Order: sequence, then C-alpha cells, then structure tokens
Amino acid sequence: MTAPATAAGNSRPRTRRKAVDPTTVGVVILVVGILALLIIYPLSTVFVQALGPVGWEIVTSMITNPVNRTIVGNTFLLGLLVGVIGTALGFLLAYVQVMVRFKGKKIMHLLCLLPVVSPPFAVATAVITLLGRRGIVTYGLFGWETNIYGLPGLVLVLVLSFFPVAYMNFKGMLENLDPALDDAAANLGASRWRAFWRVTLPMLVPGFAASFLLLFVEAIADLANPLVIGGDFTVLASRAFIAITGEYDVAAGSAYSLVLLMPAVLVFLVQQYWVARKSTVTVTGKPAGARRQLTHASGRVPLLAFAVVVGLVVVGIYATVLAGAFTSILGINNTFTLDNFRYVLSGIGNEAIADTTVLALIATPVAGLLGMLIAWLVVRKLKRGNGLLDFLGMLGLAVPGTVIGIGYAIAFNNPLIIGNRMFLPALGGGSALFGGAIAIVMVYVIRSVPSGQRSGIASLKQIDPSIDEAAASLGADSVTTFRKVTLPLIRPAFLSGLIYAFARSMTTLSPIIFITTPQTRIMTKQILAEVDAGRFGNAFAFCTLLLIIVVAVMGLMSLLVHGRSDVRTATNLGGGA
Repeated sequence: MTAPATAAGNSRPRTRRKAVDPTTVGVVILVVGILALLIIYPLSTVFVQALGPVGWEIVTSMITNPVNRTIVGNTFLLGLLVGVIGTALGFLLAYVQVMVRFKGKKIMHLLCLLPVVSPPFAVATAVITLLGRRGIVTYGLFGWETNIYGLPGLVLVLVLSFFPVAYMNFKGMLENLDPALDDAAANLGASRWRAFWRVTLPMLVPGFAASFLLLFVEAIADLANPLVIGGDFTVLASRAFIAITGEYDVAAGSAYSLVLLMPAVLVFLVQQYWVARKSTVTVTGKPAGARRQLTHASGRVPLLAFAVVVGLVVVGIYATVLAGAFTSILGINNTFTLDNFRYVLSGIGNEAIADTTVLALIATPVAGLLGMLIAWLVVRKLKRGNGLLDFLGMLGLAVPGTVIGIGYAIAFNNPLIIGNRMFLPALGGGSALFGGAIAIVMVYVIRSVPSGQRSGIASLKQIDPSIDEAAASLGADSVTTFRKVTLPLIRPAFLSGLIYAFARSMTTLSPIIFITTPQTRIMTKQILAEVDAGRFGNAFAFCTLLLIIVVAVMGLMSLLVHGRSDVRTATNLGGGA
C-alpha cells in the first residue's frame, strides 16, 4: 500500500518542453557563421595586430606621446562639434517642416534628404570650389583668400553631410507628438514659447541624445572628408589610413583603428541600449485634434528664413557639382564641355561605374535578406541570445568603416591555414586574397545589414505572432513560414532595407579603399583619385553619374513599394504552408 501511495504522491504534472525546431537551429548556425566570417573574424585580426608588441606600444602612446594625444583630441573635438551643430540643425529644420505652415514642404524635405544619397566627396569638393583659396564665392565675389582646409572645413562638410540623420529622427518624433499636449498647455494659459520649452522640448530629449550620439560616431569614423578637406588636421581615421597605405605599417594601422573603435562602439552601445529605452510616451491612443502650426510672423519669418538659407546652401552645393561636371575648370574656365563625361564614360571610368553598380546590385538582396533573417530570429524565434544576435548584426554599423577595411585587408590577404590544410583560396582576383569583387561584396553586405535589421524588427513587433503560429499549426516549418508568411508581411521594411543597402553600397569608401585591386575598380575610389589630382571636373562628373544611378534605382524600388499592397492577408496561406 505504501508504494502506490508514494508513486501517487510523486506523480506531478510535468510541463512538456517545446521541441526544438531543427530548421531554426540550422538557420541560427548559418546566420551566426555568416556574421562571424563577415565581421567577427576581420575584427579579431585587428585586435591581434593592435595588441601585439608593436601595436600595443602605439596604443599606449596615445597617452604618453603628445602628437598622438593631439590626434585623439582632434578626433573627439570633431565629433563633438559635428554632433552638437548637426543635431541643432536637424532639429530646427524638422521643426520648421512639421510645426510651421508654409508652401513647398515637399521640396524642402527632398533638399534635406539629398545629402543622404550623394557620394561622400560631393559636398567637400563643392565646398572647396566655392569657399577655397580661389573659391567662386570667397575670392571671386569678395576677394578673400580663405583657408577652408582643416577643422572649419571638416565641420562644415560633415554637418552638411550628416544633418539629415538628425532631421529624420526629429521629424518622426514631432509628427508623433499628441496635439492635445499643446492644447492643454494653451488652456492653462501658456504661450507658444513657454509650451515649447516646458512641454515639447522635454518630450524630445531622447531624440537629442540619440541624434548627437549617431552624428558623433559618424563624424569620428568618416575617412573620405578628412582625406579631401582635412588638411593638417589629422584624426584617427586618416592617421590609420596613412599608416596602412603610406607607411605600410599594419600594426600601427591596427592600433589607431583599435583606439578609434573603442569610443565608436561605446557610444553606439549607449545609444542602442540606454537612450533607446529612455523613451518618453507621447501617444497613448489616437491623437486628439489637429496640430497647431506656427503662423505668427514673429516666429514664422525667422524660422523660414533660416530654412531657406540652409536650402539655398544645399542647392548651391549640388548646383556646383552639376555645373562643374559640364565645365572645363569651374570658376577659372567656365567653357561648356562634355570632356569630363567622355573621360568618365571611357576606359577606367566606365569600368568603375560598371563594377560598382554590379557589385552593389549583388550585395543589396543579400544584405536585405540577411537583415530580415536576423530580425525574424531576434523577434520571433530566439528567447535566449536574441540580444547578442541583434548586437552582432548591428556591428557593421557600430564599427567604423576604416576599422572594417583594415580588418579585411589583414584577414583575407593570405590564405587561412588550419593544420596542414589551406582554406579560403584566392577568390577576389589579383594577388591579395579576397582583394577584389568578393571582398567588396562582403563589405557592402555587412555595412548594409543593420538598416534592414532595424526596419525588420520594428515591423515584426507590429505583427501578431499568432499568424506565424497558424502557419506552424498547418504543418509549415520555420523556413516555409518565414518565406511565405513573414517576408510578405514585412515586405515594405524589406524593400526599405534594399533601398538603403544599394545607396550605402554605391557611396561607401572607408572600408573598401583598403581592399580594391586593379581588377576591380570602385567609383568612390576613382573620385578620390581625381580630387587628389586636382581634376575636379572629372570628379564632379563621377558624382553626377553616381547620384543619377542611385536615385534611379531608389525610384524603381520605391515603385515596387507603392505598386503593390504592403500587407497581405494570411487567409490564403493554408495551401502554401
């Protein structure tokens, strides 16, 4: 009698563990393996070189050596100035766009977004042409022989290049503010100015912090503009470039890259995991009432005047690019000519256009699909380790392009030998392993994945998980569910990631400048060569064609977004599952 009682007493309902989906495990292994190859392995080679005897001596000299201390100080000063000025500029333009009543808002919006899709040298080269020692404006109009090179020119160029990041951030936040908040403040007797300072501005604090951090990272990581307009103002990115390409000192380049990497990743982590969670709830339901836009002349006129000035500056810069492409030497010999385009569209220039466009088109769908897979695993499939996978996917954005480029140059310059076997044979062309097309595609992919990943995560969080569960109950495995259910539902986010991936691939320079070979030519590197040689007309022609290609492809992708429905119902998924 005792045994049965004991058995009965010990019989407890056990919770059945959910069976592990082998398909999901396989997808996780595949994605982690791809990320390890694309970003972890190259970064590890930078750490190995930087922490070696020679590299570590240079790292410690950042504190002891006054020259290196100056370089570090220059880098942080540049980041702070660009972060503060760019954030303020982006906020003011977003405020005008959302809160001020005027005609031509679509034109202003397009002007604010134009620097996003332009090549990295367009703004810097145009600024030199307009404001340099023999600039069209400074010398031609006023007779000034100004020196635009150095910190002032860098800050101006980087602010004009990166303020759209802050603009888009603030524009979204301002559009999501509930108009009832302003109405409540007005009912309590607050003026518009007081309501702005006491109600609107505190709601935007997370946006100010996030925008500043993003612009800070972009500024310290930029390589193209310091090479063109930096002059004697040396920063860590340009110093690492000189160490690799000029001094052929891999350890020194890795050491400078490591010092550059630490603040960039730290700031990125703060932005992602602290600022992103310090959100201020501004919409608790359907916004009540219409937004009160600023119409009084005392506030409206100064803000519109400021926005018009910024718009004219942007128009002037890109008009300079366009005019310079069709003149012999803009500002000196303004004769109309097509020689610049004849040069660009023949020989090396034609090869660079074809190679860049083809490689970007190859990398774009790979980056878009990989970003969606990571988002799907993070939101839907992984309960543990999803934060780590999310971080690994975002490393392509957090790590400066200079560091990635140096890592690829070190990691894939020689075959990987394990035991007596050699892996990763030369697939890139030329004498360097992966020194051609494949390496460039890999860089394009890892740099473009984060945008699609973030868009995918945001979209998946808005979709009821029961839709995936319904597909699973009908017998669909994870891959089928992702392909036939999840991907169609997040199609707008997928295409948004594709658009960003193509634009970023076409205009990137920092990571690929270290790994290109004569067999594979890239437009941004050819533009740099033309600028260094003083052939600004050819550089402007390259920039014009690059801008046309990017805008045309983005337009075609946008037609795909709006040409079909964004969301499909799950009622027709039974047969397919």
